[in-house]
Amino acid sequence: MVAYLGLAPAGFFRMSLRLSQIDLSAIWGRFFMQMGRNFGRIRGQICDIPTMTDITHTILRSPSWRDYLEMCKPRVVLLMLLCTLVGMFLATNEMVPLDVIVFGSLGVALVASSAAALNHLVDANIDAKMARTRNRPLAQGRVTNMQGAVFVGVTGIAGIGVLAVLINPLTAWLNLASWLGYGVVYTMYLKRATPQNIVIGGLFGAAPPLFGWTAVTGSVDGGGLLLVLIIFAWTPPHFWALAIDRMEEYRDVDIPMLPVTHGAHYTKVHILLYTIIMVITSVLPFVIGMSNILYLLAALALGAGFMYWALVMLLTDDEKAPMETFRYSIFYLMAIFVALLVDHYLFPVTYTS
Repeated sequence: MVAYLGLAPAGFFRMSLRLSQIDLSAIWGRFFMQMGRNFGRIRGQICDIPTMTDITHTILRSPSWRDYLEMCKPRVVLLMLLCTLVGMFLATNEMVPLDVIVFGSLGVALVASSAAALNHLVDANIDAKMARTRNRPLAQGRVTNMQGAVFVGVTGIAGIGVLAVLINPLTAWLNLASWLGYGVVYTMYLKRATPQNIVIGGLFGAAPPLFGWTAVTGSVDGGGLLLVLIIFAWTPPHFWALAIDRMEEYRDVDIPMLPVTHGAHYTKVHILLYTIIMVITSVLPFVIGMSNILYLLAALALGAGFMYWALVMLLTDDEKAPMETFRYSIFYLMAIFVALLVDHYLFPVTYTS
């Protein structure tokens, strides 16, 4: 404790002997001043926050609901929910029951939020060193590890419970498997173990349309699996584009993303190859009679846009191309699933899994 306060043992001893001669308020003033200096040095080293006002505000305040919301990665979860809802509607030619929509979406959102929060919790140390993630609640200390762990547990258990009780056990089990795959296998192992981390781990993040499908049918069918395959093929070019843009940050924190281990050009070639695979995969719903001509035209047009950006990255030195490709990939996934849904109701087909 004496060393932590910045006082040498001898000085501390002499100060103790003079307690009767020194005003008590002066002692406490020196104590808190030294404490402030120490906290200032520690906090400044970790988070580059130089002022005592900011330090005190960060340490004393409780996490806000916005901190917990940020831990859920809400934009990612919303995209997952869109894919889940499309999976629900494509699983039937009739209207999906309202309770399935509400409770299925709620359960999937809670489990996905729990997995995202676990990712924040495990990656807090590396998040603090990367520009894209350094302001996350756990990286900044606005949420403690204990608070983060409790939030992970509460949201995960609640989500699995909702799905198991109000939807069906199969959907609950699939969500649990996805939670373990992303939160544990990918975040704790694959991410740090292999440059193919996003390819293997992408399977866990590709499952939302299958969750929607099983919520309605109670079974794993070919149509639901094909929707998973589309997202699985989409994930590598989507994330590798971001990884190229943030390559030096990943290198600094020793995460073996493909651009770090094999270089940007090699990664760009593989983005193009996976984009071709993705476009071929995206037309399979039409090929097997699951969707109609409207979807086929949309898939080809959207795929052409993705191919354009993949080629721009590969053939030019445009520094903005990786992030433009990343942004387009998000639009692509939203648009292609909306096209599936619109085609399903405007040009219905008879499809048997």
